[in-house]
Amino acid sequence: MTDFTTRILNNVATVLVGKDDVTRLALAAILAGGHVLLEDAPGTGKTMLARALAVSLGLSYRRVQFTPDLLPSDVTGVSVYRDGRFEFVPGPIFTGLLLADEINRATPKTQSALLEAMGEGQVTESGVTHRLTQPFVVVATQNPIEHEGTYRLPEAQLDRFVVKLSVGYPTVQQEAEMLARLQQRHPIETLQPVATPQELLSAQAQVRSIRVDPDLQAYVAQLSASSRQHPQVALGGGPRASLALQSVAQALAFLQGRSFVTPGDLKRAAPAVLTHRLSLTTEARLTGVRPEAVVAAVLQDLPVPVEASAPELR
Repeated sequence: MTDFTTRILNNVATVLVGKDDVTRLALAAILAGGHVLLEDAPGTGKTMLARALAVSLGLSYRRVQFTPDLLPSDVTGVSVYRDGRFEFVPGPIFTGLLLADEINRATPKTQSALLEAMGEGQVTESGVTHRLTQPFVVVATQNPIEHEGTYRLPEAQLDRFVVKLSVGYPTVQQEAEMLARLQQRHPIETLQPVATPQELLSAQAQVRSIRVDPDLQAYVAQLSASSRQHPQVALGGGPRASLALQSVAQALAFLQGRSFVTPGDLKRAAPAVLTHRLSLTTEARLTGVRPEAVVAAVLQDLPVPVEASAPELR
């Protein structure tokens, strides 16, 4: 594991107990240059994970609480008339890491305000384009759609998130340790940066240079195609899903200190990358089929290119 990733993971672990796996995948998504969607019940540590990552990476941090009355301009910014001319007042999206808290409680119109920023790193207001600073990361949280007062995220919005993760409840032992840590004060209050935005940009460039064997690239394309062709799927992973799967696998290889991607990296990344991109058929939903089960079946049925490896290992 690289020194950069060790510093980040160890720092976040001082705040979140027993969440190493989800932290690693969230960091991999950020290293891949993508955005993270955290879906889980309230109180499981979604917001704390976002704050801990922002502090650890030295990123500026803004939080927006998404509510039904939130307007798109409340997120992106608005032009106001001052001293005889219109002046753009940037919204909270102009930051290093934006926490879009409970994103599925806002209307689809406000949810879509993030699309341009997430896809192109810019905001257009009154016909004028404003570039966002880099690095720029959106970490959105949402409650399960079965909860009251939630709106389903549009497919185009979901596709902009590189991964969707679940923090999960801690074990009894982990929860007891958490209580001991938080008895006096929360560790997030004293958490300090252990990296800089420039280091993150450098790490993202290194991730893009991680080698992906052509056989593995064909495997990635087959995974996405199989998700589209599955009989219980109405809408599966597209080319953006394939790009996300490759980049997250590269980031996982980087986290392990390797210069090449293995089939294991792809299989580990696939559930987080593909699950939220699947829209099941009506029949599948009515019979209780879950997207996670479809992705697991695709991974099991598709042969892995066992000969793919780093050039130096051939």
